[in-house]
Amino acid sequence: MATDIVAQLADSLAKTGVEDGELSYKGQGRKLDDAQSVEEIVKDIQDFEGLQALRLEGNTVGVAAAQAIAKALETKSEFKRCYWSDMFTGRLRSEIPPSLNSLGDALMLAGARLTVLDLSDNAFGPDGVKGIERLLKSTACYTLQELRLNNCGMGIGGGKILAAALTHCHEKSSGDGTPLSLKVFVAGRNRLENDGATALAQAFKLMGSLEEVNMPQNGINHPGVTALAMAMENNPNLRILNLNDNTFTEKGAIAMAQGLKHLRSLQVINFGDCLVRPAGAIAMAKTVSEGLPILKELNLSFGEITEEAAMAVAQAVKDKDQLEKLDLNGNCLGEDGCKALKDALEGLNKAELLGSLSDDEGEPEDDDDEDEDEEEEDDDEEVDEEEVEEEEEEEEEEESSGNKLSTPVSAPRPPDVSSFLSFPSPDKLLKLGTKRAFLIEQQVDVTDAAKTAEAFLKIASVYKEENNDVKNAVLESIDALLKKAFSTPSFQGYNFVSSLLVLLGLLKSEDKVKPVLVVPGHLQALEHVVRQEYFPKENVAVLEAFMSRNNKSLDSCCNARNNLQSTLQRVRSES
Repeated sequence: MATDIVAQLADSLAKTGVEDGELSYKGQGRKLDDAQSVEEIVKDIQDFEGLQALRLEGNTVGVAAAQAIAKALETKSEFKRCYWSDMFTGRLRSEIPPSLNSLGDALMLAGARLTVLDLSDNAFGPDGVKGIERLLKSTACYTLQELRLNNCGMGIGGGKILAAALTHCHEKSSGDGTPLSLKVFVAGRNRLENDGATALAQAFKLMGSLEEVNMPQNGINHPGVTALAMAMENNPNLRILNLNDNTFTEKGAIAMAQGLKHLRSLQVINFGDCLVRPAGAIAMAKTVSEGLPILKELNLSFGEITEEAAMAVAQAVKDKDQLEKLDLNGNCLGEDGCKALKDALEGLNKAELLGSLSDDEGEPEDDDDEDEDEEEEDDDEEVDEEEVEEEEEEEEEEESSGNKLSTPVSAPRPPDVSSFLSFPSPDKLLKLGTKRAFLIEQQVDVTDAAKTAEAFLKIASVYKEENNDVKNAVLESIDALLKKAFSTPSFQGYNFVSSLLVLLGLLKSEDKVKPVLVVPGHLQALEHVVRQEYFPKENVAVLEAFMSRNNKSLDSCCNARNNLQSTLQRVRSES
């Protein structure tokens, strides 16, 4: 009997770990729909004296269940740490804000003083940020040190709401003599883009307390990168900066190099897959050479860096005694350049720090492509980013709550929806694999008709009538995206068509939106779309009217335009 009791107690402790005031249900896969389903959790919370942390990761929590848990938290004044990532799987997005509001209000009522708020891997979008807005502005967050919102699909709107809430919290807490001193900020894979990143940069600059910033894969290019650079300059204790897989170009890289120049605590720089280019790499080399005394890791992989720039980086690290890793894989060194780089580091007794160069792209043929890309970057400063892709292993620095400084070594890059939508090509689309339609569908915010129209045109731009693989991949991806869009109650089909006409140069925009360069694929894909059941027939007449007008933007696509007009007429007559 005693043995059974001990076994039950051990099982209970294993299930609800009590170390350091923590109650954990992590990874138990519970489906918590209503108050009855959380009776055990509620009782455990109520009975736990001095509760400081609650782990709900890996379960799925409904509104009623969240309200019941919240009620139990209302008396927990010592509460500090919310580990609430991945806890809304399978829930409607509309369920998440009220759930978060209930939990947040309970913590405020309890008089809690939070140090950790982790809501990563909850695809709640901008509305989810509104669900924590009140909490972030409250006294409960005056003491917040770690804010983790990785892979939440916040978008530009969510980024702005978050920035405003942090700014408000800092101002109010400063007035109380305890200014918000956030140390860790994690918000990778959120489609923040330039506007969201710039808004957050202003909050970062105001706080000046950051030690770790992780914002990979956010569709940020040089205006947003420049704003972040200025903010980092005002955070002297910064140790880790991860902006992997954004698009710096030379402008952004040079600005960032200037911003990091005087940071003496910086230990990890991850600018892999950021297109820093030669001039940007040379600027970074100068910053490394003149400062950053305790730098441990430098990642400039996949950045179109040439041999000369890579050699400048090698020379820059010669006196960095604490350097542990240098990643220059996937650049444009060529066989001779790779050898020269290895020899140079060998001569500096740092050869063991250099990661693999197995994915080197070879010497660039000329500078024309680079110039064209730079012009394209200037013309189009908004770069699309993903929301929720196929589940991937989290990056080590985003998982760790300790002091690990490891960043992933360069490896063959996984399918990248962001890269495809930023610079579409048939090859990139095919490389997304059989789940490409799902990945694209999950990335694009279909509540935004203009963004959906823009994504449609980017996918359609690679359409190849003569290549069945590409053709089928395009149509499959477009169908998945638009089926989801037109089946979403808040989606405005008329606004989608209007945005499409503006982007095709057939309708003037008050917002001075720049039209795309129309290619036959745009019209061929549209011809397919108007025949599908998901496309509202009332929009067919609108498209037909505009397609029948004389417009120079369609002159280069006469055959595709004629075919589309015929199809529009046929569809309208059949409806």
